[in-house]
Amino acid sequence: QVRLVESGGGSVQAGGSLTLSCAASTNSLHRYVAWFRQASGKEREGVAVLNIRIESEIDYADSVKGRFTISQDNAKNTVNLHMNNLKPEDTAMYYCASAWWGPSLKSADFNYWGQGTQVTVSS
Repeated sequence: QVRLVESGGGSVQAGGSLTLSCAASTNSLHRYVAWFRQASGKEREGVAVLNIRIESEIDYADSVKGRFTISQDNAKNTVNLHMNNLKPEDTAMYYCASAWWGPSLKSADFNYWGQGTQVTVSS
C-alpha cells in the first residue's frame, strides 16, 4: 500500500510563496497525483492534479490558476506544489492524494491520501 507524506507547509504573509512536496513510501506513485486543501469548516477542495506519466496532463482549480504550479521531481520521486502570490483564503490543510484514473479534482476519485501539511497565510 502506498503511503504519502506531505511536507513544506508553514506560515507566510500574503503575497508570499511556499512549495509543498508529496513523497511516496514506495518507489512508484499512482498515475495521477493531486493536491487538495481543506479550510476549517469547509469541504475538501481539489487544487491541482498531474499525470506523472504524461506531465502535460495537468488541471487546476480556477481559484489557483496562474498562482500555483504542480510539478514532478523525478530524481526525488515527489510531486510538488509551488504556490505563489498566496492569499489569506489559501489558508488550509493541504493533502496530496493519488489514483490510477483521472484526471480528477474530486476527492472521491482518489484512493491514497497523506496526513496533510498546514498552510497559513496572514494578511
